[in-house]
Amino acid sequence: MKNFTKPAAILLGVFALAQGAQAQFQGNAEAGAEKTAVCSACHGQDGNSGVPTYPKLAGLGEQYLYKQLGEIKSGERVVPEMTGMLAGLSDQDLQDIAAYYADQEMQLSGAQEAEVQLNSGAKANSLELGRSIYRFGNPETGVPACSGCHSPTGRGNAPAGYARVGGQFADYVAKQLRDFRAGNRTNDKQQIMRSVAEHMSEAEILGVANYIAGLHAGEAGDRNMASE
Repeated sequence: MKNFTKPAAILLGVFALAQGAQAQFQGNAEAGAEKTAVCSACHGQDGNSGVPTYPKLAGLGEQYLYKQLGEIKSGERVVPEMTGMLAGLSDQDLQDIAAYYADQEMQLSGAQEAEVQLNSGAKANSLELGRSIYRFGNPETGVPACSGCHSPTGRGNAPAGYARVGGQFADYVAKQLRDFRAGNRTNDKQQIMRSVAEHMSEAEILGVANYIAGLHAGEAGDRNMASE
């Protein structure tokens, strides 16, 4: 029972946050499109960045995007590449930008066939390990399933402020997980991501990030595609 206590507590916290997500936004996507010129250089005009180190913003969810923009502007979340870039924007500007990017469709990055090395020294299939952790977690080490917050298809939970992750760059996802694990990123709700990432091995981080990059909802449901 001990191994399941922390994942269960995290999931209960997630459900409580989802039920309590009452923030109302009045972002105007059309107005936001005219305010994203400075953003497009790194994140693409439609929020689909062409550089793996810069996150795709398309379809991440309005509440999540607004929260990140506000915290980057205030300095609560430190992103060196964005220092000062939001300083001249009003709260309405941030809401409009969030609304615009939330309305866009994220393009699939695509997963890769690869191996990762476990702590034991053994090799494992990256996609198989990533799928297992994403969907079922690792009860032995206290890692809950990623799908509990981000949905089985990676679409996230927009009303609760949990971002879409499916299709995001593997490099970016892996960096965020490492930053949460190391305590370099601390703007997660009730430390949920830090509580998850602190128990993840490097192999699990690489596997989950790779799996997420190819995760999307197709007509037949959850699918994951690796590039040829």
